[in-house]
Amino acid sequence: MSKPTKKASSAGVQAWYTHCPVFNAGNVDAELGWIEDEFKKLGAKFSYFRSVRENDWWPHYRHNLDNFFRSGGCAPAIHVMADIRRTKLIGLHWLYEGGGMVARVDSDIHTMKDLKGKKIGMSKSLNKRKNDWWRVTEERGIEMMLKVNGMTREDVTIVDFPYEDDWYSDPRMLEPLRRPADLWLKRDIHNDMAFRPAEPFLEKGKCDAIYTADCMWPAQQATGKFKMIENLSSYSDWTLQVANAPYTITVDVEFTEEHPDLVVAYMRGTIRVARWMNANKRAAATLLHRSTFYLTEEMTAKAMEPIDFMPYLSPMNLKAIEIEKDFMLSHGYIENDFKVSDWVAPEFLAEALKSL
Repeated sequence: MSKPTKKASSAGVQAWYTHCPVFNAGNVDAELGWIEDEFKKLGAKFSYFRSVRENDWWPHYRHNLDNFFRSGGCAPAIHVMADIRRTKLIGLHWLYEGGGMVARVDSDIHTMKDLKGKKIGMSKSLNKRKNDWWRVTEERGIEMMLKVNGMTREDVTIVDFPYEDDWYSDPRMLEPLRRPADLWLKRDIHNDMAFRPAEPFLEKGKCDAIYTADCMWPAQQATGKFKMIENLSSYSDWTLQVANAPYTITVDVEFTEEHPDLVVAYMRGTIRVARWMNANKRAAATLLHRSTFYLTEEMTAKAMEPIDFMPYLSPMNLKAIEIEKDFMLSHGYIENDFKVSDWVAPEFLAEALKSL
């Protein structure tokens, strides 16, 4: 394993970051600022990419911004590496949240077998500039739930529900934001229907069931309108839990070559935050809840209990990424294939661990 070697002075360099609203160390660091502290030691700057008006939303999905760290769902990161820009995978966060199947409470559907001959709804983003990460997650989850119940897509009818998915162009969303949590506060993430686009169609009877994520289910259950009839998280087979996770940490290749010391600094800060979160989960829940879909802080804290927030590049995590990548390729979500072994760059995590 090669050791990162400093290529150019990092003094004055501006680096950017973005985080999806998921369970990772990055969202807590956005509140603590420990990665920024590591950058300051090297004379560099580290800021949320939407803290300046010049940056629009597309780097979060297309990585079209230099010196950019992205921490979040793996589907957009895989899409970027396959079809848009060369990046390096420097960390992975794993969690057991495969998702479930939801039906209306007033229906006679109680098991997956009851869905034979019925309609399962899937959302379809009409925004061609971004990866349709939610549909990727829905489609794989639906196929897995059918499979473990001895069913195939031929046993049901898949109904597409297109939606605009265009909040990114809303002028109010283009105002500068200091940190990711400011966005989720503005959008009321715990009740934001843009992240549950198929739910209204299920409620109106346009379909009989839809996929849901574990983090979104409490809000749906609280309405009293829906019930969960299958949950992939209840199975011991961990490969069923690949649902836009493991959450990836990626950075553009050029930055790793020009400023490897800053990539190590990023991982140092991430590791420090992850260790603190693992040791202080209830306190960490107060910070993480600002960037999660769970309705209450207590729900966030409970969901955090079994999670190890360290960014492991373990064989299991890398295999999970390969599973997601192969699914996206076989279902037309990416055009080009690549080897995960060529994408991953473990030397930055290794050097950060050694330095700590």
